[in-house]
Amino acid sequence: MNSFVLTISCKSTRGIVAAVTSYLAEKGCNITDSSQFDDLQAAMFFMRLSFTSEEGADKVEIEQGFNPIARKFDMLHGFRDSDHKMKVLLMVSRFGHCLNDLLYRWRIGALPIDIVGVVSNHFDYQKLVVNHDLAFHHINVTKENKPQAEARLMEVVESSGAELIVLARYMQVLSDAVCKKMSGRIINIHHSFLPSFKGANPYKQAYERGVKLIGATAHYVTEDLDEGPIIEQDVARITHGQSASDYVSIGRDVESQVLARAIHAHIHHRVFMNGNKTIVFPASPGSHESERMG
Repeated sequence: MNSFVLTISCKSTRGIVAAVTSYLAEKGCNITDSSQFDDLQAAMFFMRLSFTSEEGADKVEIEQGFNPIARKFDMLHGFRDSDHKMKVLLMVSRFGHCLNDLLYRWRIGALPIDIVGVVSNHFDYQKLVVNHDLAFHHINVTKENKPQAEARLMEVVESSGAELIVLARYMQVLSDAVCKKMSGRIINIHHSFLPSFKGANPYKQAYERGVKLIGATAHYVTEDLDEGPIIEQDVARITHGQSASDYVSIGRDVESQVLARAIHAHIHHRVFMNGNKTIVFPASPGSHESERMG
């Protein structure tokens, strides 16, 4: 049986769910998972369905038949093959904890993606990347060569077919042009202390202020630095007995987990843009997606 995911966002109105589910039933499809949310304030409706085609209809056939319904409700929608592994390009600078975590999850199958390469402005992790049989692209970035460096980056994106860029502690700011071109397709991770603890050594600053919670935020990258729509967040509790180095260690662990969960939600099409926010549908307990993350 062919398995697919359908995502829908449109203005909220009556009859959407009935039209969608009736159509899939008529096409001999069985819905295996369904999530929906009606944002009353924005008057927007969001829906995600997983379904199987028990009569063997392919994606093109199902999508073509669905087009009249999509036009009727003015939907932004997409049909995806559930078995498709999204092509992901990782970017890293000199902190490797998120990169190492993602490579491990990818290697054991916990993160079902197709890593098409790793880009870095340093050589620190070249050997690690090559040892995983992945392409390593060194792109040096300076104030003088930034346009050329970003042109090279976009060449890598185009040639690799990357569908998603993950900034796994990549410490260079992307230009507005790249952010716009890859809108909704770049995920970044940073500590949750912004804007309270800006600049270098945020964990040291947090230690000196005696904070009790540290955390991390994964978000889509926009032209506004570190202010893109949030996908995932988490925190860890800290005590007075822990050192500044403990803060760093715990913080890095939270960052790795938050980034992995954000990527997992994105590749399974559970994240919907809703203005400056996101709608993130959770994986159903016991589902194939939930099992992969352990």
